[in-house]
Amino acid sequence: MTLCGSEMIGFQGQSGKGGLLTMAQWTSAVGASQLARLLRSQDTRDAVAPAGRRIPAYRGLADGVRLLVLEGRVPVAARLPAERELAAALSVSRTTVAAAYEALRAEGFLESRRGSGSWTAVPAGNPLPTRGLEPLPPEAASSMIDLGCAALPAPEPWLTRGVQGAMEHLPLYAHTHGDYPAGLPALRQALADRYTARGIPTMPEQIMVTTGAMGAVAAICRQITRPGERVAVDSPSYANILQLMRDAGARLVPVALTDRLAGWDIPAWRQVMRDAAPRMAYVVADFHNPTGTLATEDQRRRLVDAARAAGTVLVVDETMAELRLDDIEMPRSVCAFDPAGSNVITVGSVSKAFWAGMRIGWVRAAPDLIRSLVAARAFADLGSPVLEQLAIVSLLEGDGWEQAVEIRRDQARENRDAIVAALRRHLPDWEFSVPGGGLTLWARTGGLSGSRIAEAGERLGVRVPSGPRFGVDGAFEGFVRLPFTVSGAVADEAASRLAAAAQQVATGTAAGEVEAPHSFVA
Repeated sequence: MTLCGSEMIGFQGQSGKGGLLTMAQWTSAVGASQLARLLRSQDTRDAVAPAGRRIPAYRGLADGVRLLVLEGRVPVAARLPAERELAAALSVSRTTVAAAYEALRAEGFLESRRGSGSWTAVPAGNPLPTRGLEPLPPEAASSMIDLGCAALPAPEPWLTRGVQGAMEHLPLYAHTHGDYPAGLPALRQALADRYTARGIPTMPEQIMVTTGAMGAVAAICRQITRPGERVAVDSPSYANILQLMRDAGARLVPVALTDRLAGWDIPAWRQVMRDAAPRMAYVVADFHNPTGTLATEDQRRRLVDAARAAGTVLVVDETMAELRLDDIEMPRSVCAFDPAGSNVITVGSVSKAFWAGMRIGWVRAAPDLIRSLVAARAFADLGSPVLEQLAIVSLLEGDGWEQAVEIRRDQARENRDAIVAALRRHLPDWEFSVPGGGLTLWARTGGLSGSRIAEAGERLGVRVPSGPRFGVDGAFEGFVRLPFTVSGAVADEAASRLAAAAQQVATGTAAGEVEAPHSFVA
């Protein structure tokens, strides 16, 4: 997917009251030739109406633009080219473009003002991504299949062994006040040693232990950005991080992945960094959440170069990095191209590779930034729990960590394969790429509304997050995210319930009352 490419120009205010765009507030612009290329890159199917009549050219053009907006390939509030320019680029009449624009305005996907041009929008009733992803209470598991959160049960017996090892070392720390704002020295050293073993020389002074990856990103945002400053993000991106940044007052600038989710669109990133001048950029390079994409080594190198040239701080989320599920060669870490950490800040966590209940994450950056983050922590959470840190140290000191992660990979691989098979069986018209790692699959819902499928699915006993949660300002309506958290009969039942939800949406019955499913326990 490509966002605006080399023709993206000036950035202005992003959202008005309540998150909705107001007149003349556009954040980017897409040129005529770029929009024409995006339209041509869509699936080439004969545009035929249900009765067999050909769809008018203007209607096909309007539908193409609408689909680009809903998929996030053209962002909301992007200024579109003038009618005459687009007509020339597409080799159609200006009348065709004018009629398409008028249809988009009538449907709420385009706003215009004389002298200011036209820019993309979403209809007033469409859901906007205003919430993150909340875990389902465990007591609801008997009646609801939860595909909301990408988290797996702890890999035993390694959790228990890690805690037992922590208890052996706890007396030494029990004689202190227990606050370690930078993290336990033993854990900082162990994490630094792991980076060094990967070919990225790292000192303990470059590590701060945090309360999960969310705590790490929150601390970085507080330190680096101020309310109203721009932050560039993958489009789509991790829902909870997007919401965290919104709450911090950041103005999010989305940059779409390349077409067919082949990684980062480096020309688009260079253009965004040059024209929007974001203070910070947040990316997920390893088995991207939600799409599962793995950025290539060349893309990593070029993105670091682009960020360095623009003066943009690059925050790289590596929480999925250890979850390689297929036999593929892993590229070097993004921070390998900035080993001193002066331009790249790396965020890690044990939540995905081990267990979310540990709530242990970390930041790797230049020592001076780590010192600033540690000093600011006095006004936040003071430090991470000692016992959990000791448990991770205990696992890292031997072979416990590697064995636990291998259990996690086996679980995720089995679950992934079960979900893929169930989707192909029950929802053959849904499109997706099978990721080589991570915990999430990004599915196109056959032209149906992902938000409506999610709403219907919850009534049918399956909880799934819709695409707009992972976009900026209403994008990705035609997608849902499916985590690798269930297998076997549960995966098949989840896909069956999603198929029933999709059928209700397709037939227009999703808004009605449906009978809740009986308890389902596998």
